[in-house]
Amino acid sequence: MTQDAGPDDLVRAVEAVLFAAEEPMTAAEIGEHLGGADVREALSELAARYEGRGIELVRRGQRWHLQTAPDLAHLLRREREEPKRLSRAATECLAIIAYHEPVSRAEIESIRGVQTAKGTLDVLMEAGWVRAAGRREVPGRPVIYATTPEFLTHFGLATRRDLPGLAELRAAGLLEPVEEALERESSDIHKNAKEMRQEAGDTEASLDMGDETA
Repeated sequence: MTQDAGPDDLVRAVEAVLFAAEEPMTAAEIGEHLGGADVREALSELAARYEGRGIELVRRGQRWHLQTAPDLAHLLRREREEPKRLSRAATECLAIIAYHEPVSRAEIESIRGVQTAKGTLDVLMEAGWVRAAGRREVPGRPVIYATTPEFLTHFGLATRRDLPGLAELRAAGLLEPVEEALERESSDIHKNAKEMRQEAGDTEASLDMGDETA
């Protein structure tokens, strides 16, 4: 962008960048294409201009992209091969991660009540909906998982707050908070450690008695 460019020129430039973009972009990424310009006001202006039209500018998380207005999407549907459906296990894992992120594999298993194969998480990561988000600062430092911007885009969500019925599901007890799973896991760790200390003490006592007898 030239220094003498006006506000409307910036809006047009932002529109051009978004139209050519293959993926949703952050305001900073758009600005980089325009010489470091601050494009936040231009994005808001452009979104307002698109209101009520066949194409709209939407924000998903921190990313922006142009899309067909939802009420007109049916006009553009084409016959295409149905994408591979997620297994029940993968669907459950995705829901748990979405509502409780970040969570570890052990925490997912605690909530589901069954073991979770690593391949199930790999499927979600290959789909681009789940990512590794660091490690939990507990013994063993397990990997923790979270959803991605692609997850929000695919399911038409602006933020995770738009997930359906989070408060209602928790109130009904259908989604067990991860904190409870962590408490159980921590309790099991302490219980096992206590049993190991007791076994070690019993062994030492037996050895001492053996020495006295000898």
